Amino acid sequence: QVQLVESGGGLVQPGGSLRLSCEASGSILKFNVMSWYRQAPGKQRELVALATSGGSTNYADYVKGRFTISRDNAKNSVYLQMNSLKPEDTAVYYCNYQGLGGTSWGQGTQVTVSS
Repeated sequence: QVQLVESGGGLVQPGGSLRLSCEASGSILKFNVMSWYRQAPGKQRELVALATSGGSTNYADYVKGRFTISRDNAKNSVYLQMNSLKPEDTAVYYCNYQGLGGTSWGQGTQVTVSS
């Protein structure tokens, strides 16, 4: 079992930046994928970005060029740097871990983009 703890959400004005962090603990496998998802009110949860333990990354089209995912494998952590934030980025952001043993979710952190 893997536990995930997110931090870094908050209220920011349009055009601003936030950095989300997620730290994993527990039975972490060497080969895994850590991702960020988001869910806005009334909408389905959607993938924002993912990063593999091997260093590959992938992004949803709507965040390319604005968001950057990174990992620190020594700290079992994943980060999401969000720049040029828009009101439509408002959502609860969830950290996700996927390994051969299964999938885990964090509790979510609220990001609100508003003036």
